[in-house]
Amino acid sequence: MRIDVTSLLVADQARALAFYTDILGFQKKRDIPLGDASWLTVVSPDRPDGVELLLEPTRFEPAQTFQKALYDAGIPLTVFAVDDVQRDYERLLGLGVVFSVPPTQMGPVRLAVFDDTCGNRIQLAQTL
Repeated sequence: MRIDVTSLLVADQARALAFYTDILGFQKKRDIPLGDASWLTVVSPDRPDGVELLLEPTRFEPAQTFQKALYDAGIPLTVFAVDDVQRDYERLLGLGVVFSVPPTQMGPVRLAVFDDTCGNRIQLAQTL
């Protein structure tokens, strides 16, 4: 068994695609129209054949409630691994990304948390 696709709830697929590609640097992999939404995935440019991140629209109320509850509690919906949290923090700050947690050491991990503009807090993590 392996993970090929994992999903991330987003309030707006077009805004999410722009943020995840233009700001974070992911690449669009699939955009398959499915009525008023798409099967829309992005991948790391370092691993174009790796795990796909599905930008899943929050079309039904339980998903919206779940997403808002996590956000309001300050809990990241997912974690992205990075080589240097401080470097990525500074780069993203320069692009206008808002962080709720600046680079912080927690045991063997340095982390930071930002708002993805699509209803989520996302954690960056660097294993030390």
